[in-house]
Amino acid sequence: MIPSDQVRTLLAVVDEGTFEAAARRLHVTPSAVSQRIKALEQGAGRVLVQRTKPVRLTESGSVVVRFARQLAQVEHDLGSALGQTEEHEPAPLAIAVNADSLATWFLPALSAATARIAVCFDLQSADQDHTAELLKRGRVMAAVTSSAHPVQGCTARPLGRLRYHPVASPAFVERHLATGPLRETLPWAPMVVFDRTDDLQDRFLRRVTRRRVVAARHHIPSSHAFVEAVVGALGWGLVPEPQAEPLLADGALVTLEGQRPIDVPLYWQQWKLDSPALAVVAEEVARAATSVLRS
Repeated sequence: MIPSDQVRTLLAVVDEGTFEAAARRLHVTPSAVSQRIKALEQGAGRVLVQRTKPVRLTESGSVVVRFARQLAQVEHDLGSALGQTEEHEPAPLAIAVNADSLATWFLPALSAATARIAVCFDLQSADQDHTAELLKRGRVMAAVTSSAHPVQGCTARPLGRLRYHPVASPAFVERHLATGPLRETLPWAPMVVFDRTDDLQDRFLRRVTRRRVVAARHHIPSSHAFVEAVVGALGWGLVPEPQAEPLLADGALVTLEGQRPIDVPLYWQQWKLDSPALAVVAEEVARAATSVLRS
């Protein structure tokens, strides 16, 4: 059996990013943290953590961290059931969610969950195509993801489809897209992308041109700032429907001529863990998704 203090220490190191920050969280010295991790690695017979800043888990470390997070949740739930946990002490839940969901529909689900159960959230933002990887590595207990295939040890349920509208400002269209057919002008027009993992605009560009094109781009790693950049004529982009609709209605944005929206299916994946807090959050996420996402 792996000593629980060593497992908790590993979890603190991963969550805080460094041995020093983990020591402050655990109220011990950095030397004590180092000794616990070294003892854990000796017991496991393999390296679990790469000593970078921030630290990086090895494949074996990811397995242990998944166990550590599950252990922490089970201990909290058991304490609550036995009356050994303070009534209002929140259960910690680490969740991965894509930035567009976070900006448009996800937060009301968390608010509704906190009205039913004491819980605190550690949200990690990543593209919907990459959030499942955080589940696999044990960094989170649940994720909003575009992957329908469950990560090992997890369940997956469909949430709905987030619709994206291909849009630009009228000034941008006049400046960059008014001289010919869209399939000819769009490759030369700058686009707005969220970050270097965001390929939604590139996929749309291939759909329009029917070829692979490398277009100029602005990287704007904020969902709200992304929309502001498109409205401000920095580039064209695919904007989530809840953000696009009012801007289309008042003329701040226009749909690219003749182009249909793109629907991105989203799924809720979570560990197979009998946790009241996780169950409540899953219910509220599904409810919130129903009110915004397309079926």
